[in-house]
Amino acid sequence: MSCPIGCYDCCMKCLGGVPYCSLVATLMCFSGIALFCGCGHQALTETERLIETYFARNLQDYITLAYLIQYFQYVIYGLASFFFLYCIVLLAEGFYTTSAAKQTFGEFRSTLCGRCLSSTFILITYLLAVVWLLVFAFSALPVYFFYNMDATCHTITVLTETPASINQLCIDARQYGLLPWNALPGKACGMTLSTVCKTREFRVTYDLFIAAFAGAGITLLALLTYMVSTTYNFAVLRYLGRKGIGTRC
Repeated sequence: MSCPIGCYDCCMKCLGGVPYCSLVATLMCFSGIALFCGCGHQALTETERLIETYFARNLQDYITLAYLIQYFQYVIYGLASFFFLYCIVLLAEGFYTTSAAKQTFGEFRSTLCGRCLSSTFILITYLLAVVWLLVFAFSALPVYFFYNMDATCHTITVLTETPASINQLCIDARQYGLLPWNALPGKACGMTLSTVCKTREFRVTYDLFIAAFAGAGITLLALLTYMVSTTYNFAVLRYLGRKGIGTRC
């Protein structure tokens, strides 16, 4: 592309066509999905190990949980692949709509097909944001479980001088639906629970679930940013179309 107006002005016009909101949202989405999928996958593996070691003695007691964990890990693989491709598509769409709206490249104009495509991406992004809001809420559940477990262990540490009251402090995995009610022992109490909380597996799993929860929040924020940027660009394209600037395919 020739630059008769000077390299500086040409570069400024090219930079004006960069969809900065979509670019920031893409980086946020990549980092959020990486945190959620990577940490979530490993956290599920560590959770299965904790349940197997400290809360269940019989394989049949946690076999259903093991299958569910394996299923969610496969879902995580699919989520990572889908969001990687979808974010790339949204970024490309952001370049198109920003360039069309600002008319950066000479005779380049918005088309009816382009506006239809933009409206489709807006609808899909809205739906994904609603679904991901549920994922964000769901990812808070294991954080809540491990927080309660850590708080109970802290209470046990404070009450070490009264062993009788310590044995009454328990974390029952069956109450949270992790194990069936006939699972044995199904719970950890007193100093046994305190010992579990001091293990590396517990600390690593707790930190991983917190990181996965943060990743889900970053991804939700990225989707909301996509919604704002794509809706704004679509509104500008509709305005250009009504002014007679847009063309058909």
